[in-house]
Amino acid sequence: MDQTAFMIGFTVMSLASLAIYATGKKTPPSHHHTLLHAAVPFIAATAYLVMAFGIGTLVNGDGAATYLARYADWTVTTPILLSSLVLLAFHERGKTGEVGGYLTAIIVLDVLMIVTGLVSSLAEVPLVKWVWYLWSCVAFVGVLYLLWGPLRAMAAERGGALGSAYGKNVTFLTVIWFLYPIVFLIGPEGLKIITDPMSVWAILIMDIVAKVAYAFYAASNLETALHHHSRQA
Repeated sequence: MDQTAFMIGFTVMSLASLAIYATGKKTPPSHHHTLLHAAVPFIAATAYLVMAFGIGTLVNGDGAATYLARYADWTVTTPILLSSLVLLAFHERGKTGEVGGYLTAIIVLDVLMIVTGLVSSLAEVPLVKWVWYLWSCVAFVGVLYLLWGPLRAMAAERGGALGSAYGKNVTFLTVIWFLYPIVFLIGPEGLKIITDPMSVWAILIMDIVAKVAYAFYAASNLETALHHHSRQA
């Protein structure tokens, strides 16, 4: 267990949560985006503190560690990030049932992706492990389809500026999210090409990019889009 990495994660995420909320817009139509993105690193900080204390860490028979707090974090934070993208795609339009339908579908697929990834991590029989890993990847493909298919089309219908903001945000998040299954694949939970400390540090860096850097990047794109959108209205 790399306690230093976990404490750095706790510190960075805690401060980032405060910074995102302090610098974010507090008025409609972007206030809810500020709240969503500020909540993400706060939840991550909690998970990193749990891991720093060694709580919920399971070690398999082959010595591979599974950090339950990490999966609990992802189960909550990734739906929040996806919700922000869905809301941007609709931009406060669309029927409640339509918005709720897309939110439900993408969150269910996302949570299944995380849960099946956890099952893969805990499985010690190679065949079972890789079946669940592939099933997790299938759920990930479902998430990507919704993001890049119907939701991207709806964002484009809201206007060039909002469509561009959605495109930039979804591209950023997709690229960084693609790295997680790769690190799992080569890490101690998978092929064991890299060690547990290397995996911990890699995921820490990816978490900071996906939850902190992305928050500021997404907010900047949103504000630019809203500015152009209001001028055209």
